[in-house]
Amino acid sequence: MVVALALTLERQPMRLALLREGDWAGIVTMAIGLAAFQTVLEEGNKEDWFASPFILRLAIVAGVFLAAFVWIELTVGKPLVNLRLLMRRNFGIGVIANVLVGFALFGTVYILPQYLAQVQRYNAEQIGNVLAWTGLPQLLLIPFVPWLIKRFDVRYIGCLGIGIFAASCFMNTSLSLDTSGDQFWIPNIVRAMGQALVLTPVSAITTAGIAASEAGAASGLSNMLRNLGGAVGTATLATILTRREQFHSNIIGQSVTLSRDEVRHRLAAITDYFTSHGVTDPAAATHKAIVALGGLVRRQALIMGFSDTFAVIGVLLGVAAVALLFARKPAASAGEAVAH
Repeated sequence: MVVALALTLERQPMRLALLREGDWAGIVTMAIGLAAFQTVLEEGNKEDWFASPFILRLAIVAGVFLAAFVWIELTVGKPLVNLRLLMRRNFGIGVIANVLVGFALFGTVYILPQYLAQVQRYNAEQIGNVLAWTGLPQLLLIPFVPWLIKRFDVRYIGCLGIGIFAASCFMNTSLSLDTSGDQFWIPNIVRAMGQALVLTPVSAITTAGIAASEAGAASGLSNMLRNLGGAVGTATLATILTRREQFHSNIIGQSVTLSRDEVRHRLAAITDYFTSHGVTDPAAATHKAIVALGGLVRRQALIMGFSDTFAVIGVLLGVAAVALLFARKPAASAGEAVAH
């Protein structure tokens, strides 16, 4: 990148005096606030969120510095990030859709490998083979998106793409022990088709009416918030997965009791299995059987928790699709420019 910039940028004398005009207070408060917030999101679930003094202190730091950042950006003459752009109808709606799409994009990339690794015991190469099918259809479909934008309302194209994306998530809400790599082939193809129709139309809606002088600020703010939505998404989904696994485990555990004949028969069968495979102590074999049965319950609860996370992603994408319909129709030239 440095070589490319050195070869292509127009030669101009250095003007170090411009550094005095930089929004350094905004830069510092944003850097500290986002760094603390990102750490809270990444470590919160592992540390049991605000039960941890470390997470609590970081959350306070993030809140204070991000609040200061917003105040600075709304009052300084040359802000680092022009937050007032969010007051414009299409830009505000486009950013909302972008944040929710970022939540879904990062969320699916996080949840699906977790499921394959934790439930189906896939290794990294096997997971990669499953996810690879999400990329190929996008390469084939994206060249046709500009053609669609020239002929149809860009709002409806974006809404259709997000709707297809949401449908692929709802296709994964009925997971079971039999759901492995092959069963994700069709949902991944559907997801790829939806994603190919999302980003360019949403960008066209977001940038409609943005002056050329504001394009850099608008693009930076939109992309930053989309990535932030992804960070919030992965943290939120990790927490939802943990909570829903605990919920389903408690519900299933209420039915798996020694007072039921089928549970006693299953424990006896598992105990016989361990006895026939070298565990000579009956008490040890029974203990292993109870642990194994508990593992089966946890695995089923985990599968149901993953199903719930896909449902959450699908619902949020539905909200994003509806939000796009409230945007004004961009001018044809704006949509074609973004497509180009």
